[in-house]
Amino acid sequence: MAKKFKDTKVGIFLASNRSSIVDTLGSALPDKGLLAIVKNLINKQPMPIKDKEMALRLLDQDITQMQEITKRWQSDSTGNWLTKSVRPITLLFFSISYVIGWYLEYSLDNITGILSLLIAAYFGGRSYEKTRK
Repeated sequence: MAKKFKDTKVGIFLASNRSSIVDTLGSALPDKGLLAIVKNLINKQPMPIKDKEMALRLLDQDITQMQEITKRWQSDSTGNWLTKSVRPITLLFFSISYVIGWYLEYSLDNITGILSLLIAAYFGGRSYEKTRK
């Protein structure tokens, strides 16, 4: 989950408008504090009102997305054994599928993409959770 500010919706939009905000904060990991700073910087930027409104809308979408992901990860960690184990089981399933597919020489394009995403989300998300606590 640990994507950099320049990879968020508002970061991509600001980069396309050649905003100095992305040059300064592009490699920072977005959290509530950073996004609040970005909101203030957008309001102070000399850009057309239309672009400011679009940037603020995209910023709100990024904030909402971060909050929803956090809620989902928190709900996964409470409850019974199955809800706590869904992510590790999914990762294990796709890892085994990849190894079997590689051994049997199947086309692994789809599984490789999904497995890469799962590994990044699982290990990146777990690392992010641990550093935030």
